[in-house]
Amino acid sequence: MKTYHPKREEIRLDSVLTALGSPVRLAAIKVIAEVGEHPCCGILPQISKSTMTHHFRILRESGVVWQQHIGREYRLSLRRDDLNARFPGLLDAILSPLQNEPCPTMAREKGPA
Repeated sequence: MKTYHPKREEIRLDSVLTALGSPVRLAAIKVIAEVGEHPCCGILPQISKSTMTHHFRILRESGVVWQQHIGREYRLSLRRDDLNARFPGLLDAILSPLQNEPCPTMAREKGPA
């Protein structure tokens, strides 16, 4: 099965914002932005593989990430250049407030104090 990645000119703002609207996907993007290209299995390991596969598909098909099959693993990287070309400053505006925040999904999973 071929993996779908939209071309730069096909990336739509509504798809990107929808993809980044989930706390799980936003947390995954935060990890990728901080460490760069990363194996899929190491991003938010506390969440099941099937759930993360779903979230990675949404991120990939919206044009937020590249997913590459290298050896025995899939690796994700941000499409920062493509996103900045289409929507200048959007990614930085979304990520900059998250720099000092804990991972949203980890905070939610801890439950009430």
